[in-house]
Amino acid sequence: MADAPETAGEPGRIDPGMGDPAAGALVQNIMHFGRALRAAGLPVGPGTIIDAAEAVKVSGVTNRGDFRAALQAVFVTRREHLLLFDQAFDIFWKRRGFMEKLIAMLSPITEPNQENQPQSKPKAGAARLAQAMMPKAEPEVQEAEIEVDQRFTVSAAEVLQKKDFAQMTAEEIAEAKLAIARLRLSNDEVRTRRFRADLRGRRIDPRRTFRKSMRAGGSSIDLAMRSQVMRHPPVVAICDISGSMSDYTRVFLHFLHALTERRRRVHTFLFGTRLTNVTRALRHKDPDEALELCTAEADDWSGGTRIGSCLHLFNRSWSRRVLGQGAIVLMFTDGLEREGTDELAREMERLHKSCRRLIWLNPLLRYDGFEARAQGIRAMLPHVDEFRPVHNLSSMEALIEALSGEAPSSSTDPRAWLRAAA
Repeated sequence: MADAPETAGEPGRIDPGMGDPAAGALVQNIMHFGRALRAAGLPVGPGTIIDAAEAVKVSGVTNRGDFRAALQAVFVTRREHLLLFDQAFDIFWKRRGFMEKLIAMLSPITEPNQENQPQSKPKAGAARLAQAMMPKAEPEVQEAEIEVDQRFTVSAAEVLQKKDFAQMTAEEIAEAKLAIARLRLSNDEVRTRRFRADLRGRRIDPRRTFRKSMRAGGSSIDLAMRSQVMRHPPVVAICDISGSMSDYTRVFLHFLHALTERRRRVHTFLFGTRLTNVTRALRHKDPDEALELCTAEADDWSGGTRIGSCLHLFNRSWSRRVLGQGAIVLMFTDGLEREGTDELAREMERLHKSCRRLIWLNPLLRYDGFEARAQGIRAMLPHVDEFRPVHNLSSMEALIEALSGEAPSSSTDPRAWLRAAA
C-alpha cells in the first residue's frame, strides 16, 4: 500500500481535496479497511465504503482523530461493533513519525521478543480481527499422499464446545449460535393447584359430575374425573450489560431467545446503570432483529454497573409481576459492584426469598484460580442456590441440565466458594 497523501508544508495532514474519490492511495486503503471490517464481522458493504470515502473528502479532516471519527461515523452502526472498530483501526492505520502512513494489510509485523514476558489473555474480538487482517493462505496442492494419524486429535466440535465465547472468530460465533438454537431444553414441568378435565384422572370433579347427572334427570350419576395441570415454571433472566460482560451477554441472549420461542413465561431484563425490560424484543422470530432491538432499548450498554440499585428497582416494580408460581431466576453478572455492598446484600436476600431457585451465572468462573474475594461477590453468594460458569457451550448444556431439576453438585454449591475464600 502507498503512503497517505499529504498537504504541502504540513506533514501528516490528509488532503481531503482529492479529485475522484475512487482514485488515490487513501481511497484504496479505505476500501481494504472496509473489507477487513467485513471479514471481522461488521456489516460493511460497497455502499458503506463509498460513503466512508466521501465522508473523509467532505468533512475536511486535518488530523488522525478527525479521520478516525469520520470512519467511525460511517462504519459503526451498532454499539457492540465499536470495540472491533477501535482495535482494527489501531492495527490498520498506524502513525509513523509525523506523517500519516498506511501499513500493508498482509505484511508481517515483527513483534518484540516475549519469551521472558508473561502471556496475557487476548482481548475480546482479537481472534476475529487477526483472522480478518491476516487471512490464511491457501495450501499448496501436494502430489504425494500423506497419511495422518488422528487417534490423539480433538474434533472441531469438541473444541468449539469448550472455547470461550470472547475468543471465538466470526465463523465460530455463527456456529455457536446455531448450536445454541439446537439445544434441547429441559422438561421441568411442575404441578400447579389448578385442575383440568381428564378421563383418566384420579380425582372426582364434583361440579362437572352434578351437571352431567342433571342433564339425564338425576336418574344416573356419571363420574367426571380431573387431574392437576402441569406447567413449566417461569424463567426470569437478569443480565449484566456492563463493559466487562457485554460480549458474554450478547451470546447468552441467543440462548434466552431460543428459550423464549419454546416457553411462554420467559422474562428478560438487562441492567448496567439502569434496568431495562427487553422481554417483548426477544419475542421476535428473527434472533438478529431481536438482539438489535435489545441493544436499541438498552441505552447503558457497555457502560458502568450498579447491581444493588437495579435489583432494588426490580424487586420494587417487577418481582410481584413475574416471580409467581415458583419462578426460576437466572442472575447473569460478574458481581463486581462499584457501589456499597449493604444494599446489594439486602436486595439479593429479598430476591432469593421471592423465587423458587436463584442461579448465579458468572463468566469469571472460567479462570482456574478464581476466588470469591471481591466484596460484591461475597455479598451475593450467601443468597444464591447455585453458582455456575457460563462462558462456552458446555456450560450452557450444564445449565439446561440444572433447569431440568437435577440435584446441584458440590462444584456449584455457593457455600463451598465462601469457605474457600475464608
